[in-house]
Amino acid sequence: MLFEAEFWVVVAFVIFFGVLGYFGVHKSLTGTLDKRSARIRSELEEAARLKEEAKALLAEYKQKTANAEKEAAAIIESAKEDAERLAAEAHAKLEDFVARRTQMAETKIAQAEAQALAEVRSVAAEAAVGAAEKVLAHTTKGSLAEQLVSRGIEDVKKKLN
Repeated sequence: MLFEAEFWVVVAFVIFFGVLGYFGVHKSLTGTLDKRSARIRSELEEAARLKEEAKALLAEYKQKTANAEKEAAAIIESAKEDAERLAAEAHAKLEDFVARRTQMAETKIAQAEAQALAEVRSVAAEAAVGAAEKVLAHTTKGSLAEQLVSRGIEDVKKKLN
């Protein structure tokens, strides 16, 4: 057994592990592994905390987006209502303007008709007076003629005006 290679491999193996145990290599390996485990644990905790923060931010942004969309829809609806109201007011003002213009035109036409009628009557009265003067002047002479002409002129003026 002392001359067998396997025996010496086992002895060297036991001595090697004994030396490692004597110098505390297993403690330093365990400490290193514990430190690494603690670091990984803290990184996982940090990642979980960051994940929760990200979820909270995402929810907040989704809420802000929804609020902004609602506000935009309200603004659009308000603008549509304002546009419809302004269009209705403009239409009413236009109708009122057209009605006033039509009324003014009708009034001017009526005034022009009345003025034209008065001018025609005046011209007709003057022509009738002139014709009556000539007829009476040729047919009658003297003071009787003047009285008849004056009375005829007054009668014609009264009837035509």
